[in-house]
Amino acid sequence: MSSEKKLGFSVYPEKSDIKEVIDYIRLAAKYGYRRMFTCFLSVELSKEELKEKYQPIIEEAKELGIETYVDVYPSFFEKMGLAPDDLSFFAELKVAGIRLDRSFSGSEESLLTYNPYQIKVEINMSNDTSYVQNIIDYEPNRTLLVGCHNFYPQEFSGLDEAFFIEATKKYKELGLHTAAFVTSQTGKTGPWNISEGQPTLERDRYLPIDLQARAMWACSAVDDIIIGNAFASEEELKSLAELRPECINLPIQLEAISDVERAICLEELHFRRGDITNYMIRSTATRSKYKGQTIEPNHTNEVIKPGDVLIANKNYGIYAGELQIALKERKNEGNWNVVGSIPKAEIFMLDYITPWKKFIFRKEGLS
Repeated sequence: MSSEKKLGFSVYPEKSDIKEVIDYIRLAAKYGYRRMFTCFLSVELSKEELKEKYQPIIEEAKELGIETYVDVYPSFFEKMGLAPDDLSFFAELKVAGIRLDRSFSGSEESLLTYNPYQIKVEINMSNDTSYVQNIIDYEPNRTLLVGCHNFYPQEFSGLDEAFFIEATKKYKELGLHTAAFVTSQTGKTGPWNISEGQPTLERDRYLPIDLQARAMWACSAVDDIIIGNAFASEEELKSLAELRPECINLPIQLEAISDVERAICLEELHFRRGDITNYMIRSTATRSKYKGQTIEPNHTNEVIKPGDVLIANKNYGIYAGELQIALKERKNEGNWNVVGSIPKAEIFMLDYITPWKKFIFRKEGLS
């Protein structure tokens, strides 16, 4: 995983067996997860009880290189007998950050970023207000100010994609680190007694978890991705750990093709040309790299369909070796080998491949 974009997971000790939580933390650490989310909003414990229950878990995570962020309301400070600018209790718990699910006035958030414990202050990104700019006006210590979207346990209540993109952009333009949630399809535990998934985006609620993450990184500038519910399966944890967040990851269902075609598909970092057309996504750098290789005509289907992955064969002269992804149906005069296709359920991902955007293929289907 990139050092700038981290994977995270969530635990809810008040609703889970502690041994199961510890085992989950260790499993996530095995796959390179570097942040943990937990929630104090639904916890009905005293200050001492909370510390006794959560501190061993947070310390276990820290020993494994995992930062913990805890979700709180401003009223939590009063409930625990803390002044609004006092993060000493969180320092005792050894958390890396507090997430303010609801806001103070802006001035308080700014002052919190100057805390002597270097605890990060994470603010709620899922709103369409001038909240973050208000905090910026109070001159916070930006190195300790970060943002994180909400998750939405109630079906149909998640964010719209366009709204999510714009809200994230607002924070990134201010130079703030950002995060959002995806949902496990095996996890059933969250802070509330509802198990309808816990994604940020409504689009993601029932999608495979790796597709959620790939689409989120592809469509937005979000940094960290956190699994909102517990417990994700080992297969889900592994699938996210295998992604390359710096570029678009596309699955390809390959045909029986030559070694050269396979290398072009699976061993190259592709990018869309800047002079775009609505008919296809063109990746042309492979023409030069594989110029000396002969690509025989193969799978020259008469009709090219949206989502087909194509490589120009030797019949196309100087274009031989060029890779394309078809966006519209068209005829094939025998110059293009249909080497594979993007699964129908993921055709929407092609909308995110804008000019100069980098993408890679991940093999599915026939070997």
